[in-house]
Amino acid sequence: MSRQPLPCSIQEIGQLFLFEKLTPEQLGRLCAEGRVELFEPGLVYSEGRPATCFYVLLEGTVVLSHQVGEDDVEVNRTSQPGVYAGAMQAYLGDRTPQLYSNTLRITEPTRFFVLSADTFADVMHEWFPMAVHLLEGLFFGVKNVHQVIGQRERLLALGSLSAGLTHELNNPAAAAARAAALLRERLAAMRHDLAAIAGDPGTRDALAELMEFQKQATERVTKAPALSPLQAADEEDILSEWLEDHGSEQSWQLAPTFVQAGLTSESLDRVATMVDDEALPTALGWLNSAVETELLIEEITESTARISHLVDAAKQYAQLDRAPFRMADVHELLDSTLMMLAGKIGPHITVVKLYDETLPKVPAYPAELNQVWTNLLDNAIAAIDSAGGAGTLTVRTARANDQLLVEIQDTGKGVDAEIRDRIFDPFFTTKPVGEGTGLGLDISWRIVTNKHHGSLRVESVPGDTRFQVLLPLTVSQPDPMREPA
Repeated sequence: MSRQPLPCSIQEIGQLFLFEKLTPEQLGRLCAEGRVELFEPGLVYSEGRPATCFYVLLEGTVVLSHQVGEDDVEVNRTSQPGVYAGAMQAYLGDRTPQLYSNTLRITEPTRFFVLSADTFADVMHEWFPMAVHLLEGLFFGVKNVHQVIGQRERLLALGSLSAGLTHELNNPAAAAARAAALLRERLAAMRHDLAAIAGDPGTRDALAELMEFQKQATERVTKAPALSPLQAADEEDILSEWLEDHGSEQSWQLAPTFVQAGLTSESLDRVATMVDDEALPTALGWLNSAVETELLIEEITESTARISHLVDAAKQYAQLDRAPFRMADVHELLDSTLMMLAGKIGPHITVVKLYDETLPKVPAYPAELNQVWTNLLDNAIAAIDSAGGAGTLTVRTARANDQLLVEIQDTGKGVDAEIRDRIFDPFFTTKPVGEGTGLGLDISWRIVTNKHHGSLRVESVPGDTRFQVLLPLTVSQPDPMREPA
């Protein structure tokens, strides 16, 4: 960019709000060590480049922009004399990277008063030592607080997920343990009844036929049709009457098991023809133990499969043994996060999944996207809980032009319009003191915009709040070290 040196006027810079309290000696030093330059329209400096100069606008128009993903977003446009930009943190020295935090352009011939970063740092330390100490404390204090609370935010999320996963694992594990204990009892009862049947000369010859019937009955267990509670109660009454008519003293215990296995009174008539009346209760008890054994094995199988499914979901959520950046299926990521939060969602919240199954995989950091889903879903659950009563949590995916849309909708009380523009700011939270750090949405915004070149936005009215994440369907691998200034 072409620039032209011009004379520096003490009177002109002394009228700027930035320098109006300086003494004539101080203004003279600024003019002696600084310079006035006329810039032609175009780029003055670029974000991320070494910050070498401090710029103060004298005349013209400046445009400040900030890099968000692959987009250059305008954040300010002004013609007010005295506004400043550039090496504003030069007084911190090498304790922080001295880089331009934004991009400065001008739209017309513009005059700047320019100080080198070193000169700006010297005059700050010499003229305003107390202010420099206060600014240093503020800068590094906020930075340290951001790091500590960010770590705390992640630990809180991890604790919440761990509690939910433990709760979800406990149910099938307890069911499997209970079924295993009952299975041991039923096997012992089967051995006892089988020994009694085999030792009775009247039933010994029917043993082979009973064994075949038992085999057919146990095979029928997994294929029995599901009955409504009313249908099951009617069938149990029929079998109870049959059992009582045939001398059974445990009809109340045997009938539900036989109904669950799909046995009918006609099935039991076959058993009655195989043995005499005296041996029938023993044969029915043995058959009941065999059927219960099969039902318990099925329960153990389902419980262990549930545990395995939860472990797989946890591995999918944590992205263990997987490349940090890869092509990912957002539906798998969303399902694993919902699974991890199942204990927190509770029965009062209805989860609706509206997935577009035709969507392709997207290039992403899956573990970090799971962190985004966790923050958004956790906020949606909290919004529904705070509204009181039941609610609906809807997770929708769709194609939006050349991007993939993930929308998380809740029926909570909504986000007030006056704070909607602030919810992505660091440390801003609407939760009660002690329940939120105000970093969940800030972290989510950084992950989506800076690491995935996407966008995160919110639309909200009472009873309908929607957080929308837009991810590019195709993108070159982002820079994992990139962070917003």
